[in-house]
Amino acid sequence: MQGQFSSRALLNKSEAILFSALDKAVIARNPDWQVMAQVSLGEFLASPDKDAYFAVNSKRVDFALMDEHCRVVHAIEYQGTGHHQGSAAARDAVKKEALRKAGIGYHEVVAGHTTPSELRALVEKLVPAG
Repeated sequence: MQGQFSSRALLNKSEAILFSALDKAVIARNPDWQVMAQVSLGEFLASPDKDAYFAVNSKRVDFALMDEHCRVVHAIEYQGTGHHQGSAAARDAVKKEALRKAGIGYHEVVAGHTTPSELRALVEKLVPAG
C-alpha cells in the first residue's frame, strides 16, 4: 500500500506507429475486428495442464487481432531493433508453440523490413472483409 506509481506509455514509439497503422488497416478491412496491444497469453489461452498454462500465462503478444466474437485469431509480434537479445528466441518458441496448439496464427512484423503496403497485404490475408 505504500508503493508509489506513475503512468507510462504502454507502447514505445515504434510500437505505437505500428499499432496505429495496424489498427487503421484492420478496422478498414472489418470494423467488427479489433487490435489489442500487449495482451497476456493467459487471458486468451487455456490448458488443462496447469504447468503448461503457467509457462505461458505471463507471456505477452505485442498485438492480438480479435474477431467479432472477442476471440483472438492472430497474434502479431513486432521484432524491433533490440528484440533478438538474450533468451528471446526461446521465449518466442514457447509462444509460437502454444499459439499453434490453440489454432491461433503467429505473424512477425520486422522493424525496417515490413513496408506499409506489406502490412496492409498481411491484414487483407488475415482479416475477412466485413
